[in-house]
Amino acid sequence: MNIKINGEPSDIAQDALSITELLTLKNVEQPDMVSVQLNGEFVDRPSYASTQLKERDEVDFLYFMGGGGW
Repeated sequence: MNIKINGEPSDIAQDALSITELLTLKNVEQPDMVSVQLNGEFVDRPSYASTQLKERDEVDFLYFMGGGGW
């Protein structure tokens, strides 16, 4: 399956894959701190395991960080 992850083409050797499985496959650190967009739409964390990816999907892993100040 060919998908884009954070704007980069990625060839996945599996035909069926959930967002949870993709996070594991890509060794995403702190997956509980990652928000996921699928084709421009945020996916609710409880839906990660049931949301199946398909050919040409675009997935973005987003890390929100706080802090900063002057």
